[in-house]
Amino acid sequence: MELLTNPIVVSVVVMTVLCLLKLNVILALIIAALVGGFTAGMPLQETMDALIGGMGGNAQTALSYILLGALATAIHKTRAAEALTLMIAKLIKGNKLVLLLIIAFVASLSQTLIPVHIAFIPILIPPLLPLMNRLKLDRRTAASALAFGLKVPYITLPFGFGIIYHGIIRDQMAASGLDVSMDMIWKSNWVAGLAMLVGFVISIFVYRKPREYKDVEGIDDVNFDSEATAKDSKVTAVHYITLLAGASALVVQLVFGSLPLGAIVGLGIMVATRVIKWGEINEMMDGGIRIMGFIAFVMLVASGYAAVMRATGGVETLIAASADLMGGSKLIAATVMIFLGLLITMGIGTSFGTVPILAVIYVPLAMTMGFSPKATILLIAIAAALGDAGSPASDTTLGPTAGLNADGQHDHIWDTCVPTFLVYNIPLVIFGIVGAMLL
Repeated sequence: MELLTNPIVVSVVVMTVLCLLKLNVILALIIAALVGGFTAGMPLQETMDALIGGMGGNAQTALSYILLGALATAIHKTRAAEALTLMIAKLIKGNKLVLLLIIAFVASLSQTLIPVHIAFIPILIPPLLPLMNRLKLDRRTAASALAFGLKVPYITLPFGFGIIYHGIIRDQMAASGLDVSMDMIWKSNWVAGLAMLVGFVISIFVYRKPREYKDVEGIDDVNFDSEATAKDSKVTAVHYITLLAGASALVVQLVFGSLPLGAIVGLGIMVATRVIKWGEINEMMDGGIRIMGFIAFVMLVASGYAAVMRATGGVETLIAASADLMGGSKLIAATVMIFLGLLITMGIGTSFGTVPILAVIYVPLAMTMGFSPKATILLIAIAAALGDAGSPASDTTLGPTAGLNADGQHDHIWDTCVPTFLVYNIPLVIFGIVGAMLL
């Protein structure tokens, strides 16, 4: 009974139901935060203070998304991305699977060799929408391909964002009394990568039927006939400058660790070279807000929501109540621990931020239950990553929606969150439980 009245459980259930009923995600998060605070006995003003005060945690991320949206709008105006789309169209030769593999590959690069995370989505995906329409590709598969590329590399590979994620797991486990090496982490987490590969294959099969989308003027205006392709795909000086601007934005981000600064530099180069005229700057910013404004505000509110969840004290009581359900069984323990991570991450929306919360309890609990260090690593990694694949407040779902919904025909909850939740979390749960028992 204590588990069912836990403020985090109640809040996450409320948020999930409201989202499934198609209430705006921002409003769903605010209402769920208020419900969570009320359930925990927090005064209304204290809940609101925690919500608003916590929004600053994602302020830089929100600013980054707005400026990246402006840069994406500027690049779209030069038709450079359109030229890339036409090149991809010729490369795939009408094969949906090849297009999906290209999308997943580019997303994987964004986590490893070119660590820009979801910054590439508003630049690459909107120009690809007319090609997807032409192929009658169900965009739920594209959302799954993007989610695969955004998650698998950092979970399984010690490169780019992966080395950060693995470092967090190692450090938090050490702080909780269990020392593990970095190589032990990827040698354990390959199980999670295999589970997501299975999920990706499932998504291709489940959403294989053709789906019709309308062509929207200003978005879906690419001409695919051979004569136009030859003309529009011709590389010009404007395209080279656009490429320089994009590359400069990447270099600045990597050198200074600031995504907003990188976007500003990229825009500055395009304005200085008159690829984008001074009078068009407002248009670029308006476009940035149109493309990425929603995701920016969701990330702000999600950070505030996470602050409320921490303030309720519900995490500690949730874990304590879950421990009572295990009854000395490793199978039950693995199941409870993984579903516990799903609950927490669904609300917080970040696997990176969930690891420190889970490791404090998971490490001593796993040691008591007799799990090996590798099994403990896998339990923490999968439990933390589960909600990321389907949370309405996760950038793993918000990013794909921002690109795929550029023409207003892709629903965040039913076309991104629900499909990615089903195709990835079910295999992750199964592989996580079995893997923990065998490792």
